[in-house]
Amino acid sequence: MATLIEKPTRVEAAGNKPKLIDEHVGRVNTGEERVSVAHMRSPGGWVEPGQRPEFDEYTVVLKGCLRVEYEGGSLDVNAGQSVLAKRGEWVRYSTPGDNGAEYIAVCLPAFAPDTVHRDE
Repeated sequence: MATLIEKPTRVEAAGNKPKLIDEHVGRVNTGEERVSVAHMRSPGGWVEPGQRPEFDEYTVVLKGCLRVEYEGGSLDVNAGQSVLAKRGEWVRYSTPGDNGAEYIAVCLPAFAPDTVHRDE
């Protein structure tokens, strides 16, 4: 039987500016530990600390541009494009453009604060 997920849960975001994270599936909203699916909206000029997570993160950019820095370089991921950041690799996300970005993040296994390992 299909299960309706009535609404997402707003979760706290890291970074220098307020960012909206609405978790549809994951540890907070549904108790799911295998995968998380979140709708993200970050303002222009937002940047979060680097991290070395214990999960793969697939990101689909819906609007704007998401910058993804990794050891050895960076990618600008634009609306209609996607990126995979693999578990154990250092990565940092930001939205350099004035209009910010809107995107969907899928983490396998599900995102958890104690498995993201943010830079100090």
